[in-house]
Amino acid sequence: MMRSQVKFVLMAMLVAVLATMAMAAPSSSKKSSHPATTSHAKPHSKKTPAPKPTGHKKPPTPKKPKKKAPKGAVDAAKKPKTKATKATTKPSKAKSTSPAAAKPTPAKMGQTGVIVSATDFCVFLPPKFGGDIAANEDRAVAFCTKPNMPGAPNAQVLPKGFIQSAHLVSNSTGGWIQVTGRIDRSKYGLSPKDGGGQYDVKAPVGAICAGYKSFVQLTEPDAQIYCIRCCMNKIDCPVNKSTYGCKRVLGGDYS
Repeated sequence: MMRSQVKFVLMAMLVAVLATMAMAAPSSSKKSSHPATTSHAKPHSKKTPAPKPTGHKKPPTPKKPKKKAPKGAVDAAKKPKTKATKATTKPSKAKSTSPAAAKPTPAKMGQTGVIVSATDFCVFLPPKFGGDIAANEDRAVAFCTKPNMPGAPNAQVLPKGFIQSAHLVSNSTGGWIQVTGRIDRSKYGLSPKDGGGQYDVKAPVGAICAGYKSFVQLTEPDAQIYCIRCCMNKIDCPVNKSTYGCKRVLGGDYS
């Protein structure tokens, strides 16, 4: 009887042990299966991220092959470009026909006078025979007592008998020289009604007296007298007294 009881107790203990083991087996299997799942699932489930679209950059377009230009076009391209030049022709301005605006035309004959002595000198007269003195203030030319007068290129020669007398006065201190005297107006066709006029460095245009900076000359056909002075200083050749006449402007001998 004691043996049967012992066996019963042992059986009961064995059953209890097996039951305990049976209960512990699922939990342990769950624990053991979880790590296995995670350890193997991660490497297989990991995916390479797809490249994000930029949205700003467009895919490069393929370059088109360059076409070869014709030979003539290549030669033209190699030529240097010429810069645009300004037009050389200027619009013509309307010329004024008023006497005040008209510019005097320089005479083609000589416009350089000279005083060397009482026999070798020049005076200015109208370029044409019988011309009015005042009307030719812008066109008068040089006439000399001798042809090819030194210092007076292209000057004309005075008509024979035009100069009736010549009195020379030279002032070396003041730097001026002058000739005064009488003329025969008929030898150049000057009018007895011509009251005369003045010539100087401003009129006729370009006129000068060789070796001097200024000059002034008055010719009076009606009185048949003349006077001319060449000066180094402009103050000694007054040009603002053209209506005063030779005797008041330059003085001198008119015999």
